[in-house]
Amino acid sequence: MKKIVLAAVAALAFSSSAFADPLKFGVAAEPYPPFTSPDASGNWVGWEVDFLGAICKQAALDCVITPTAWDGLIPALTSGQIDVIMSSMSITAERAKTIDFSDHYYNTPAMIVATKGSGLKPTPEGLAGKIIGVQVSTTHEAYAQKYFAPTAAEIKTYQTLDEQNQDLAAGRIDAGMADSIALDAFLSSDAGKACCESEGNVQDDPEILGQGVGFGLRKGDPLKDKLNAAIKAIRADGTYAAITAKYFKSDIYGSDK
Repeated sequence: MKKIVLAAVAALAFSSSAFADPLKFGVAAEPYPPFTSPDASGNWVGWEVDFLGAICKQAALDCVITPTAWDGLIPALTSGQIDVIMSSMSITAERAKTIDFSDHYYNTPAMIVATKGSGLKPTPEGLAGKIIGVQVSTTHEAYAQKYFAPTAAEIKTYQTLDEQNQDLAAGRIDAGMADSIALDAFLSSDAGKACCESEGNVQDDPEILGQGVGFGLRKGDPLKDKLNAAIKAIRADGTYAAITAKYFKSDIYGSDK
């Protein structure tokens, strides 16, 4: 799928009366199902979109989705072009040097996928000498560089997960690494069913893979407390579970670390 032209993507707003000016929530411009994707009309849909709607209602915030290139999200936040990052961004110590994070709102493992019958294992030894695809500027790229590159694996980076999956399906790479939920969506598609299968989750490394996914905010932004309270509230009243049940067969919140 071609990268979406930002000007052609309509923003989806969530309205309340608390603030006169809407808060801009930056979302990576490319499709990332089932979390964030534009539909045929250009409206953003997915689990994170529904989640954001519930958060903004709970916190009485005016919110608007602002598509932004993935590797430009943190610069856009720190320069004031957007107010919050909401794009399945993992909470890591490295990123926390530059921005603040809310409490996590989902936490799922990283997975390796490969062509059917490859027999590859999701370990450094099992992927030695192979070509492994990862999305650029992600925790998965950092993990692959630390664990797989030393075994003579070639790490190939992509601007989008969709481009990575296309190369895997075409046989141009041996394996791909990404979030398990996002890769499950690919494996459930016609293209994914035809070519590929899961080889299992990689061994966790919280220092690299992070402490789950959270909202990214500028350092010291008091909005952090409001978002944390809203996350806690919609989990307590069942809203979070109801939204999750629309997309997943099991809870994706994970454990508090």
